[in-house]
Amino acid sequence: MKNFLLVACCALFLFSCKKEANKTTSVVNAKETVAKNLTADVPTLNYEQLKPMLHKNDDKVYVVNFWATWCAPCVKELPYFEKINKEYKDKNVEVLLVSLDFPKKKETKLLPFIAKKNIQSKVVLLDDVNEQFWIGDISEKWSGALPATLIYSRGERKFFEQSFTEEELQKEVQSFIN
Repeated sequence: MKNFLLVACCALFLFSCKKEANKTTSVVNAKETVAKNLTADVPTLNYEQLKPMLHKNDDKVYVVNFWATWCAPCVKELPYFEKINKEYKDKNVEVLLVSLDFPKKKETKLLPFIAKKNIQSKVVLLDDVNEQFWIGDISEKWSGALPATLIYSRGERKFFEQSFTEEELQKEVQSFIN
């Protein structure tokens, strides 16, 4: 009887360990799938690839925010850009979030941040070491500090090297719509 109980306990232990291993594998596989999907949705671009996104000439209003996960004022104002994206999507407004995070941290910092915060706006990662060129090309007023925002439409451009309140951002976007 003792041998039977010992064998039954060992079998139960092995069976339950296998179930737990399968659960862990499933969770890991799900996380890897999410990361792969996010990677596909967050392209890494150099400035020459990004530049056409900063100079579109159509009827839309473009709101381009330069930010990083390590920038506290950037993170604080991201919900305002998300709200603009959601509320103004049908009013011909497009939001682009240009991450200036370190490219080596894309998988470990940027993608998990986007997933955790449920960022719905289009996000790209800028990876270009020639910042002396592209900072000045985006705006002569830009020192390179974050956050920074470019709003443009039909030849009109405004550049802001500042944090926005929700009301300030709404007001600036509205000025392009009216």
